[in-house]
Amino acid sequence: MAARKGRSRTCETGEPMEAETCDPGTEGPSQVYLPGRGPPLSEGEELVMDEEAYVLYHRAQTGAPCLSFDIVRDHLGDNRTELPLSLYLCAGTQAESAQSNRLMMLRMHNLHGTRPSPSEGSDDEEDEEDEDEEEQKPQLELAMVPHYGGINRVRVSWLGEEPVAGVWSEKGQVEVFALRRLLQVVDDPQALAIFLRDEQARIKPIFSFAGHMGEGFALDWSPRVPGRLLTGDCQKNIHLWTPTEGGSWNVDQRPFVGHTRSVEDLQWSPTEDTVFASCSADASIRIWDIRAAPGKACMLTTATAHDGDVNVISWSRREPFLLSGGDDGALKVWDLRQFKSGSPVATFKQHMAPVTSVEWHPQDSGVFAASGADNQITQWDLAVERDPESGETETDPGLAALPQQLLFVHQGETDLKELHWHPQCPGVLISTALSGFTVFRTISV
Repeated sequence: MAARKGRSRTCETGEPMEAETCDPGTEGPSQVYLPGRGPPLSEGEELVMDEEAYVLYHRAQTGAPCLSFDIVRDHLGDNRTELPLSLYLCAGTQAESAQSNRLMMLRMHNLHGTRPSPSEGSDDEEDEEDEDEEEQKPQLELAMVPHYGGINRVRVSWLGEEPVAGVWSEKGQVEVFALRRLLQVVDDPQALAIFLRDEQARIKPIFSFAGHMGEGFALDWSPRVPGRLLTGDCQKNIHLWTPTEGGSWNVDQRPFVGHTRSVEDLQWSPTEDTVFASCSADASIRIWDIRAAPGKACMLTTATAHDGDVNVISWSRREPFLLSGGDDGALKVWDLRQFKSGSPVATFKQHMAPVTSVEWHPQDSGVFAASGADNQITQWDLAVERDPESGETETDPGLAALPQQLLFVHQGETDLKELHWHPQCPGVLISTALSGFTVFRTISV
């Protein structure tokens, strides 16, 4: 790995996030494994995790896999870097039968950093290490609510002091659930036992909308107007939800029209109350303003943003940039001041399959992460430039083929679906996949 403007750049990851390949049948040094950039593993070779590339790394499973989740902002403080960490997630399952699905609140705590390499020592030191290992075991509390139908997407927001989750169901409904009780019980083992025994089956959504003509995935709460919500479906329609007094919503039956195929993702502007972006399987990205009538609200369009479906977008909280990922495996950065040109200001191609999730770092304006169906999570920094005098490409020619801005490649997951940066724990990434949840922080961010 090589330093880049104060960052470590790690492109050598594998299983679970690998950094090295090794052949157990031969003696010799480990080799860097570059996904898609070098020869495939030979028989007898295996990927070995480089723990020194991670500050934090934990995995968790919840039974049925979760297609989507969101991080619940908590009252434990911002800019938390001290370990062990605690965090809260709200997630929805994709179980084999509709009746087996759950909306879940997860409390992960006692998340310690990666352990230093073991050193030889006395028996007493080994006993102390065993005691430390027992004390440092990560903990998971789980409060579940029955949900009929698989959950396509979950997004959490706070309405004043009330946490709520917007839930897109495969059954074609969008529901809003109150989360206060679930948050309470995951902090109290006795209350959790009572909840699971007596209360969970009685939890129902506080609002439900069945006006979409089928299922969907796109959903976003406004970061500027509490309770304002957008939902988009696979039938190309987008609906605006406006909160009303008494904890309900008025959903405009007139959809925003413009896309010709499924609406895949939605993002409110972080700086303007009435502006949002959408992306679609029709390959376009559109910018809208809700002050106009729904049929005339599309203000800007890039008709061919990607070569195929545009799956995901993320609107930077700190710069006028929109990030997109598509079925073509490309990651593109759009400067909204130049959006009319139809050309991105940057395009990166590291993923070898459709991009499934993208998100800007909440504090560092040039940093973002992406996940793909190639089971890679990549971390990027727009500010990174290769030092021509470092000579690193001569010592490792494989690095020359990598984008300069690529900081880190994490592997070892199966069927990656979604990732999020924790807004209160700098550098901490959480992902969900068929293989479960992963919480990690790399040495690069």
